[in-house]
Amino acid sequence: MLKNKLIIVLTLLVIAGCASTQNARVNFDRNSEISTSHYKTFAWLDENKVLAESIDANPVMKVRIDNAIEQAFIAKGYTLVNDAETADFTISYTMGSRDKVKVDALPMMYRTSFLWGHRYYGGIGIGSDTHVRNYTEGKLAIDVYDVKSHQPVWHGWAVKRIKASEQDNPSKAIKMVVEQVVAQF
Repeated sequence: MLKNKLIIVLTLLVIAGCASTQNARVNFDRNSEISTSHYKTFAWLDENKVLAESIDANPVMKVRIDNAIEQAFIAKGYTLVNDAETADFTISYTMGSRDKVKVDALPMMYRTSFLWGHRYYGGIGIGSDTHVRNYTEGKLAIDVYDVKSHQPVWHGWAVKRIKASEQDNPSKAIKMVVEQVVAQF
């Protein structure tokens, strides 16, 4: 009975772990002193669009992100204008990725033999099964600034474990993550 419960708990943990790697963790922070209800138009903060570009940035990936952000704000009903001074708000973003290592040590039940002078005497001993995984985690942050007050209005971000299939064909993942972040605005 204990063994069945342990198997069920471990299965649920594995399923929960797999599910969390599929979706981005998304959050935001808002400047409550500035109202955004009147916003209709937006522009990029500057022509480079990205606030701080990493040394190893992929320029093709940057274009994909630029386009996805523009399309996400347009889909929310905002109009893109070329002149930042005439827009209601401006946008910019930062992006990056980091290689990470995850080490899991899971308890593993096993039977031991009858051993004199050892810790276990024919009962159940507990050991561990260790798994090491390397993965890449990407982060995207989008910033919104009020043009009139020159103040930051909103900061939204997403962190996502990047799967190998997404590295080979990133357009779908980029679009999904950008839409999740901009939906919070």
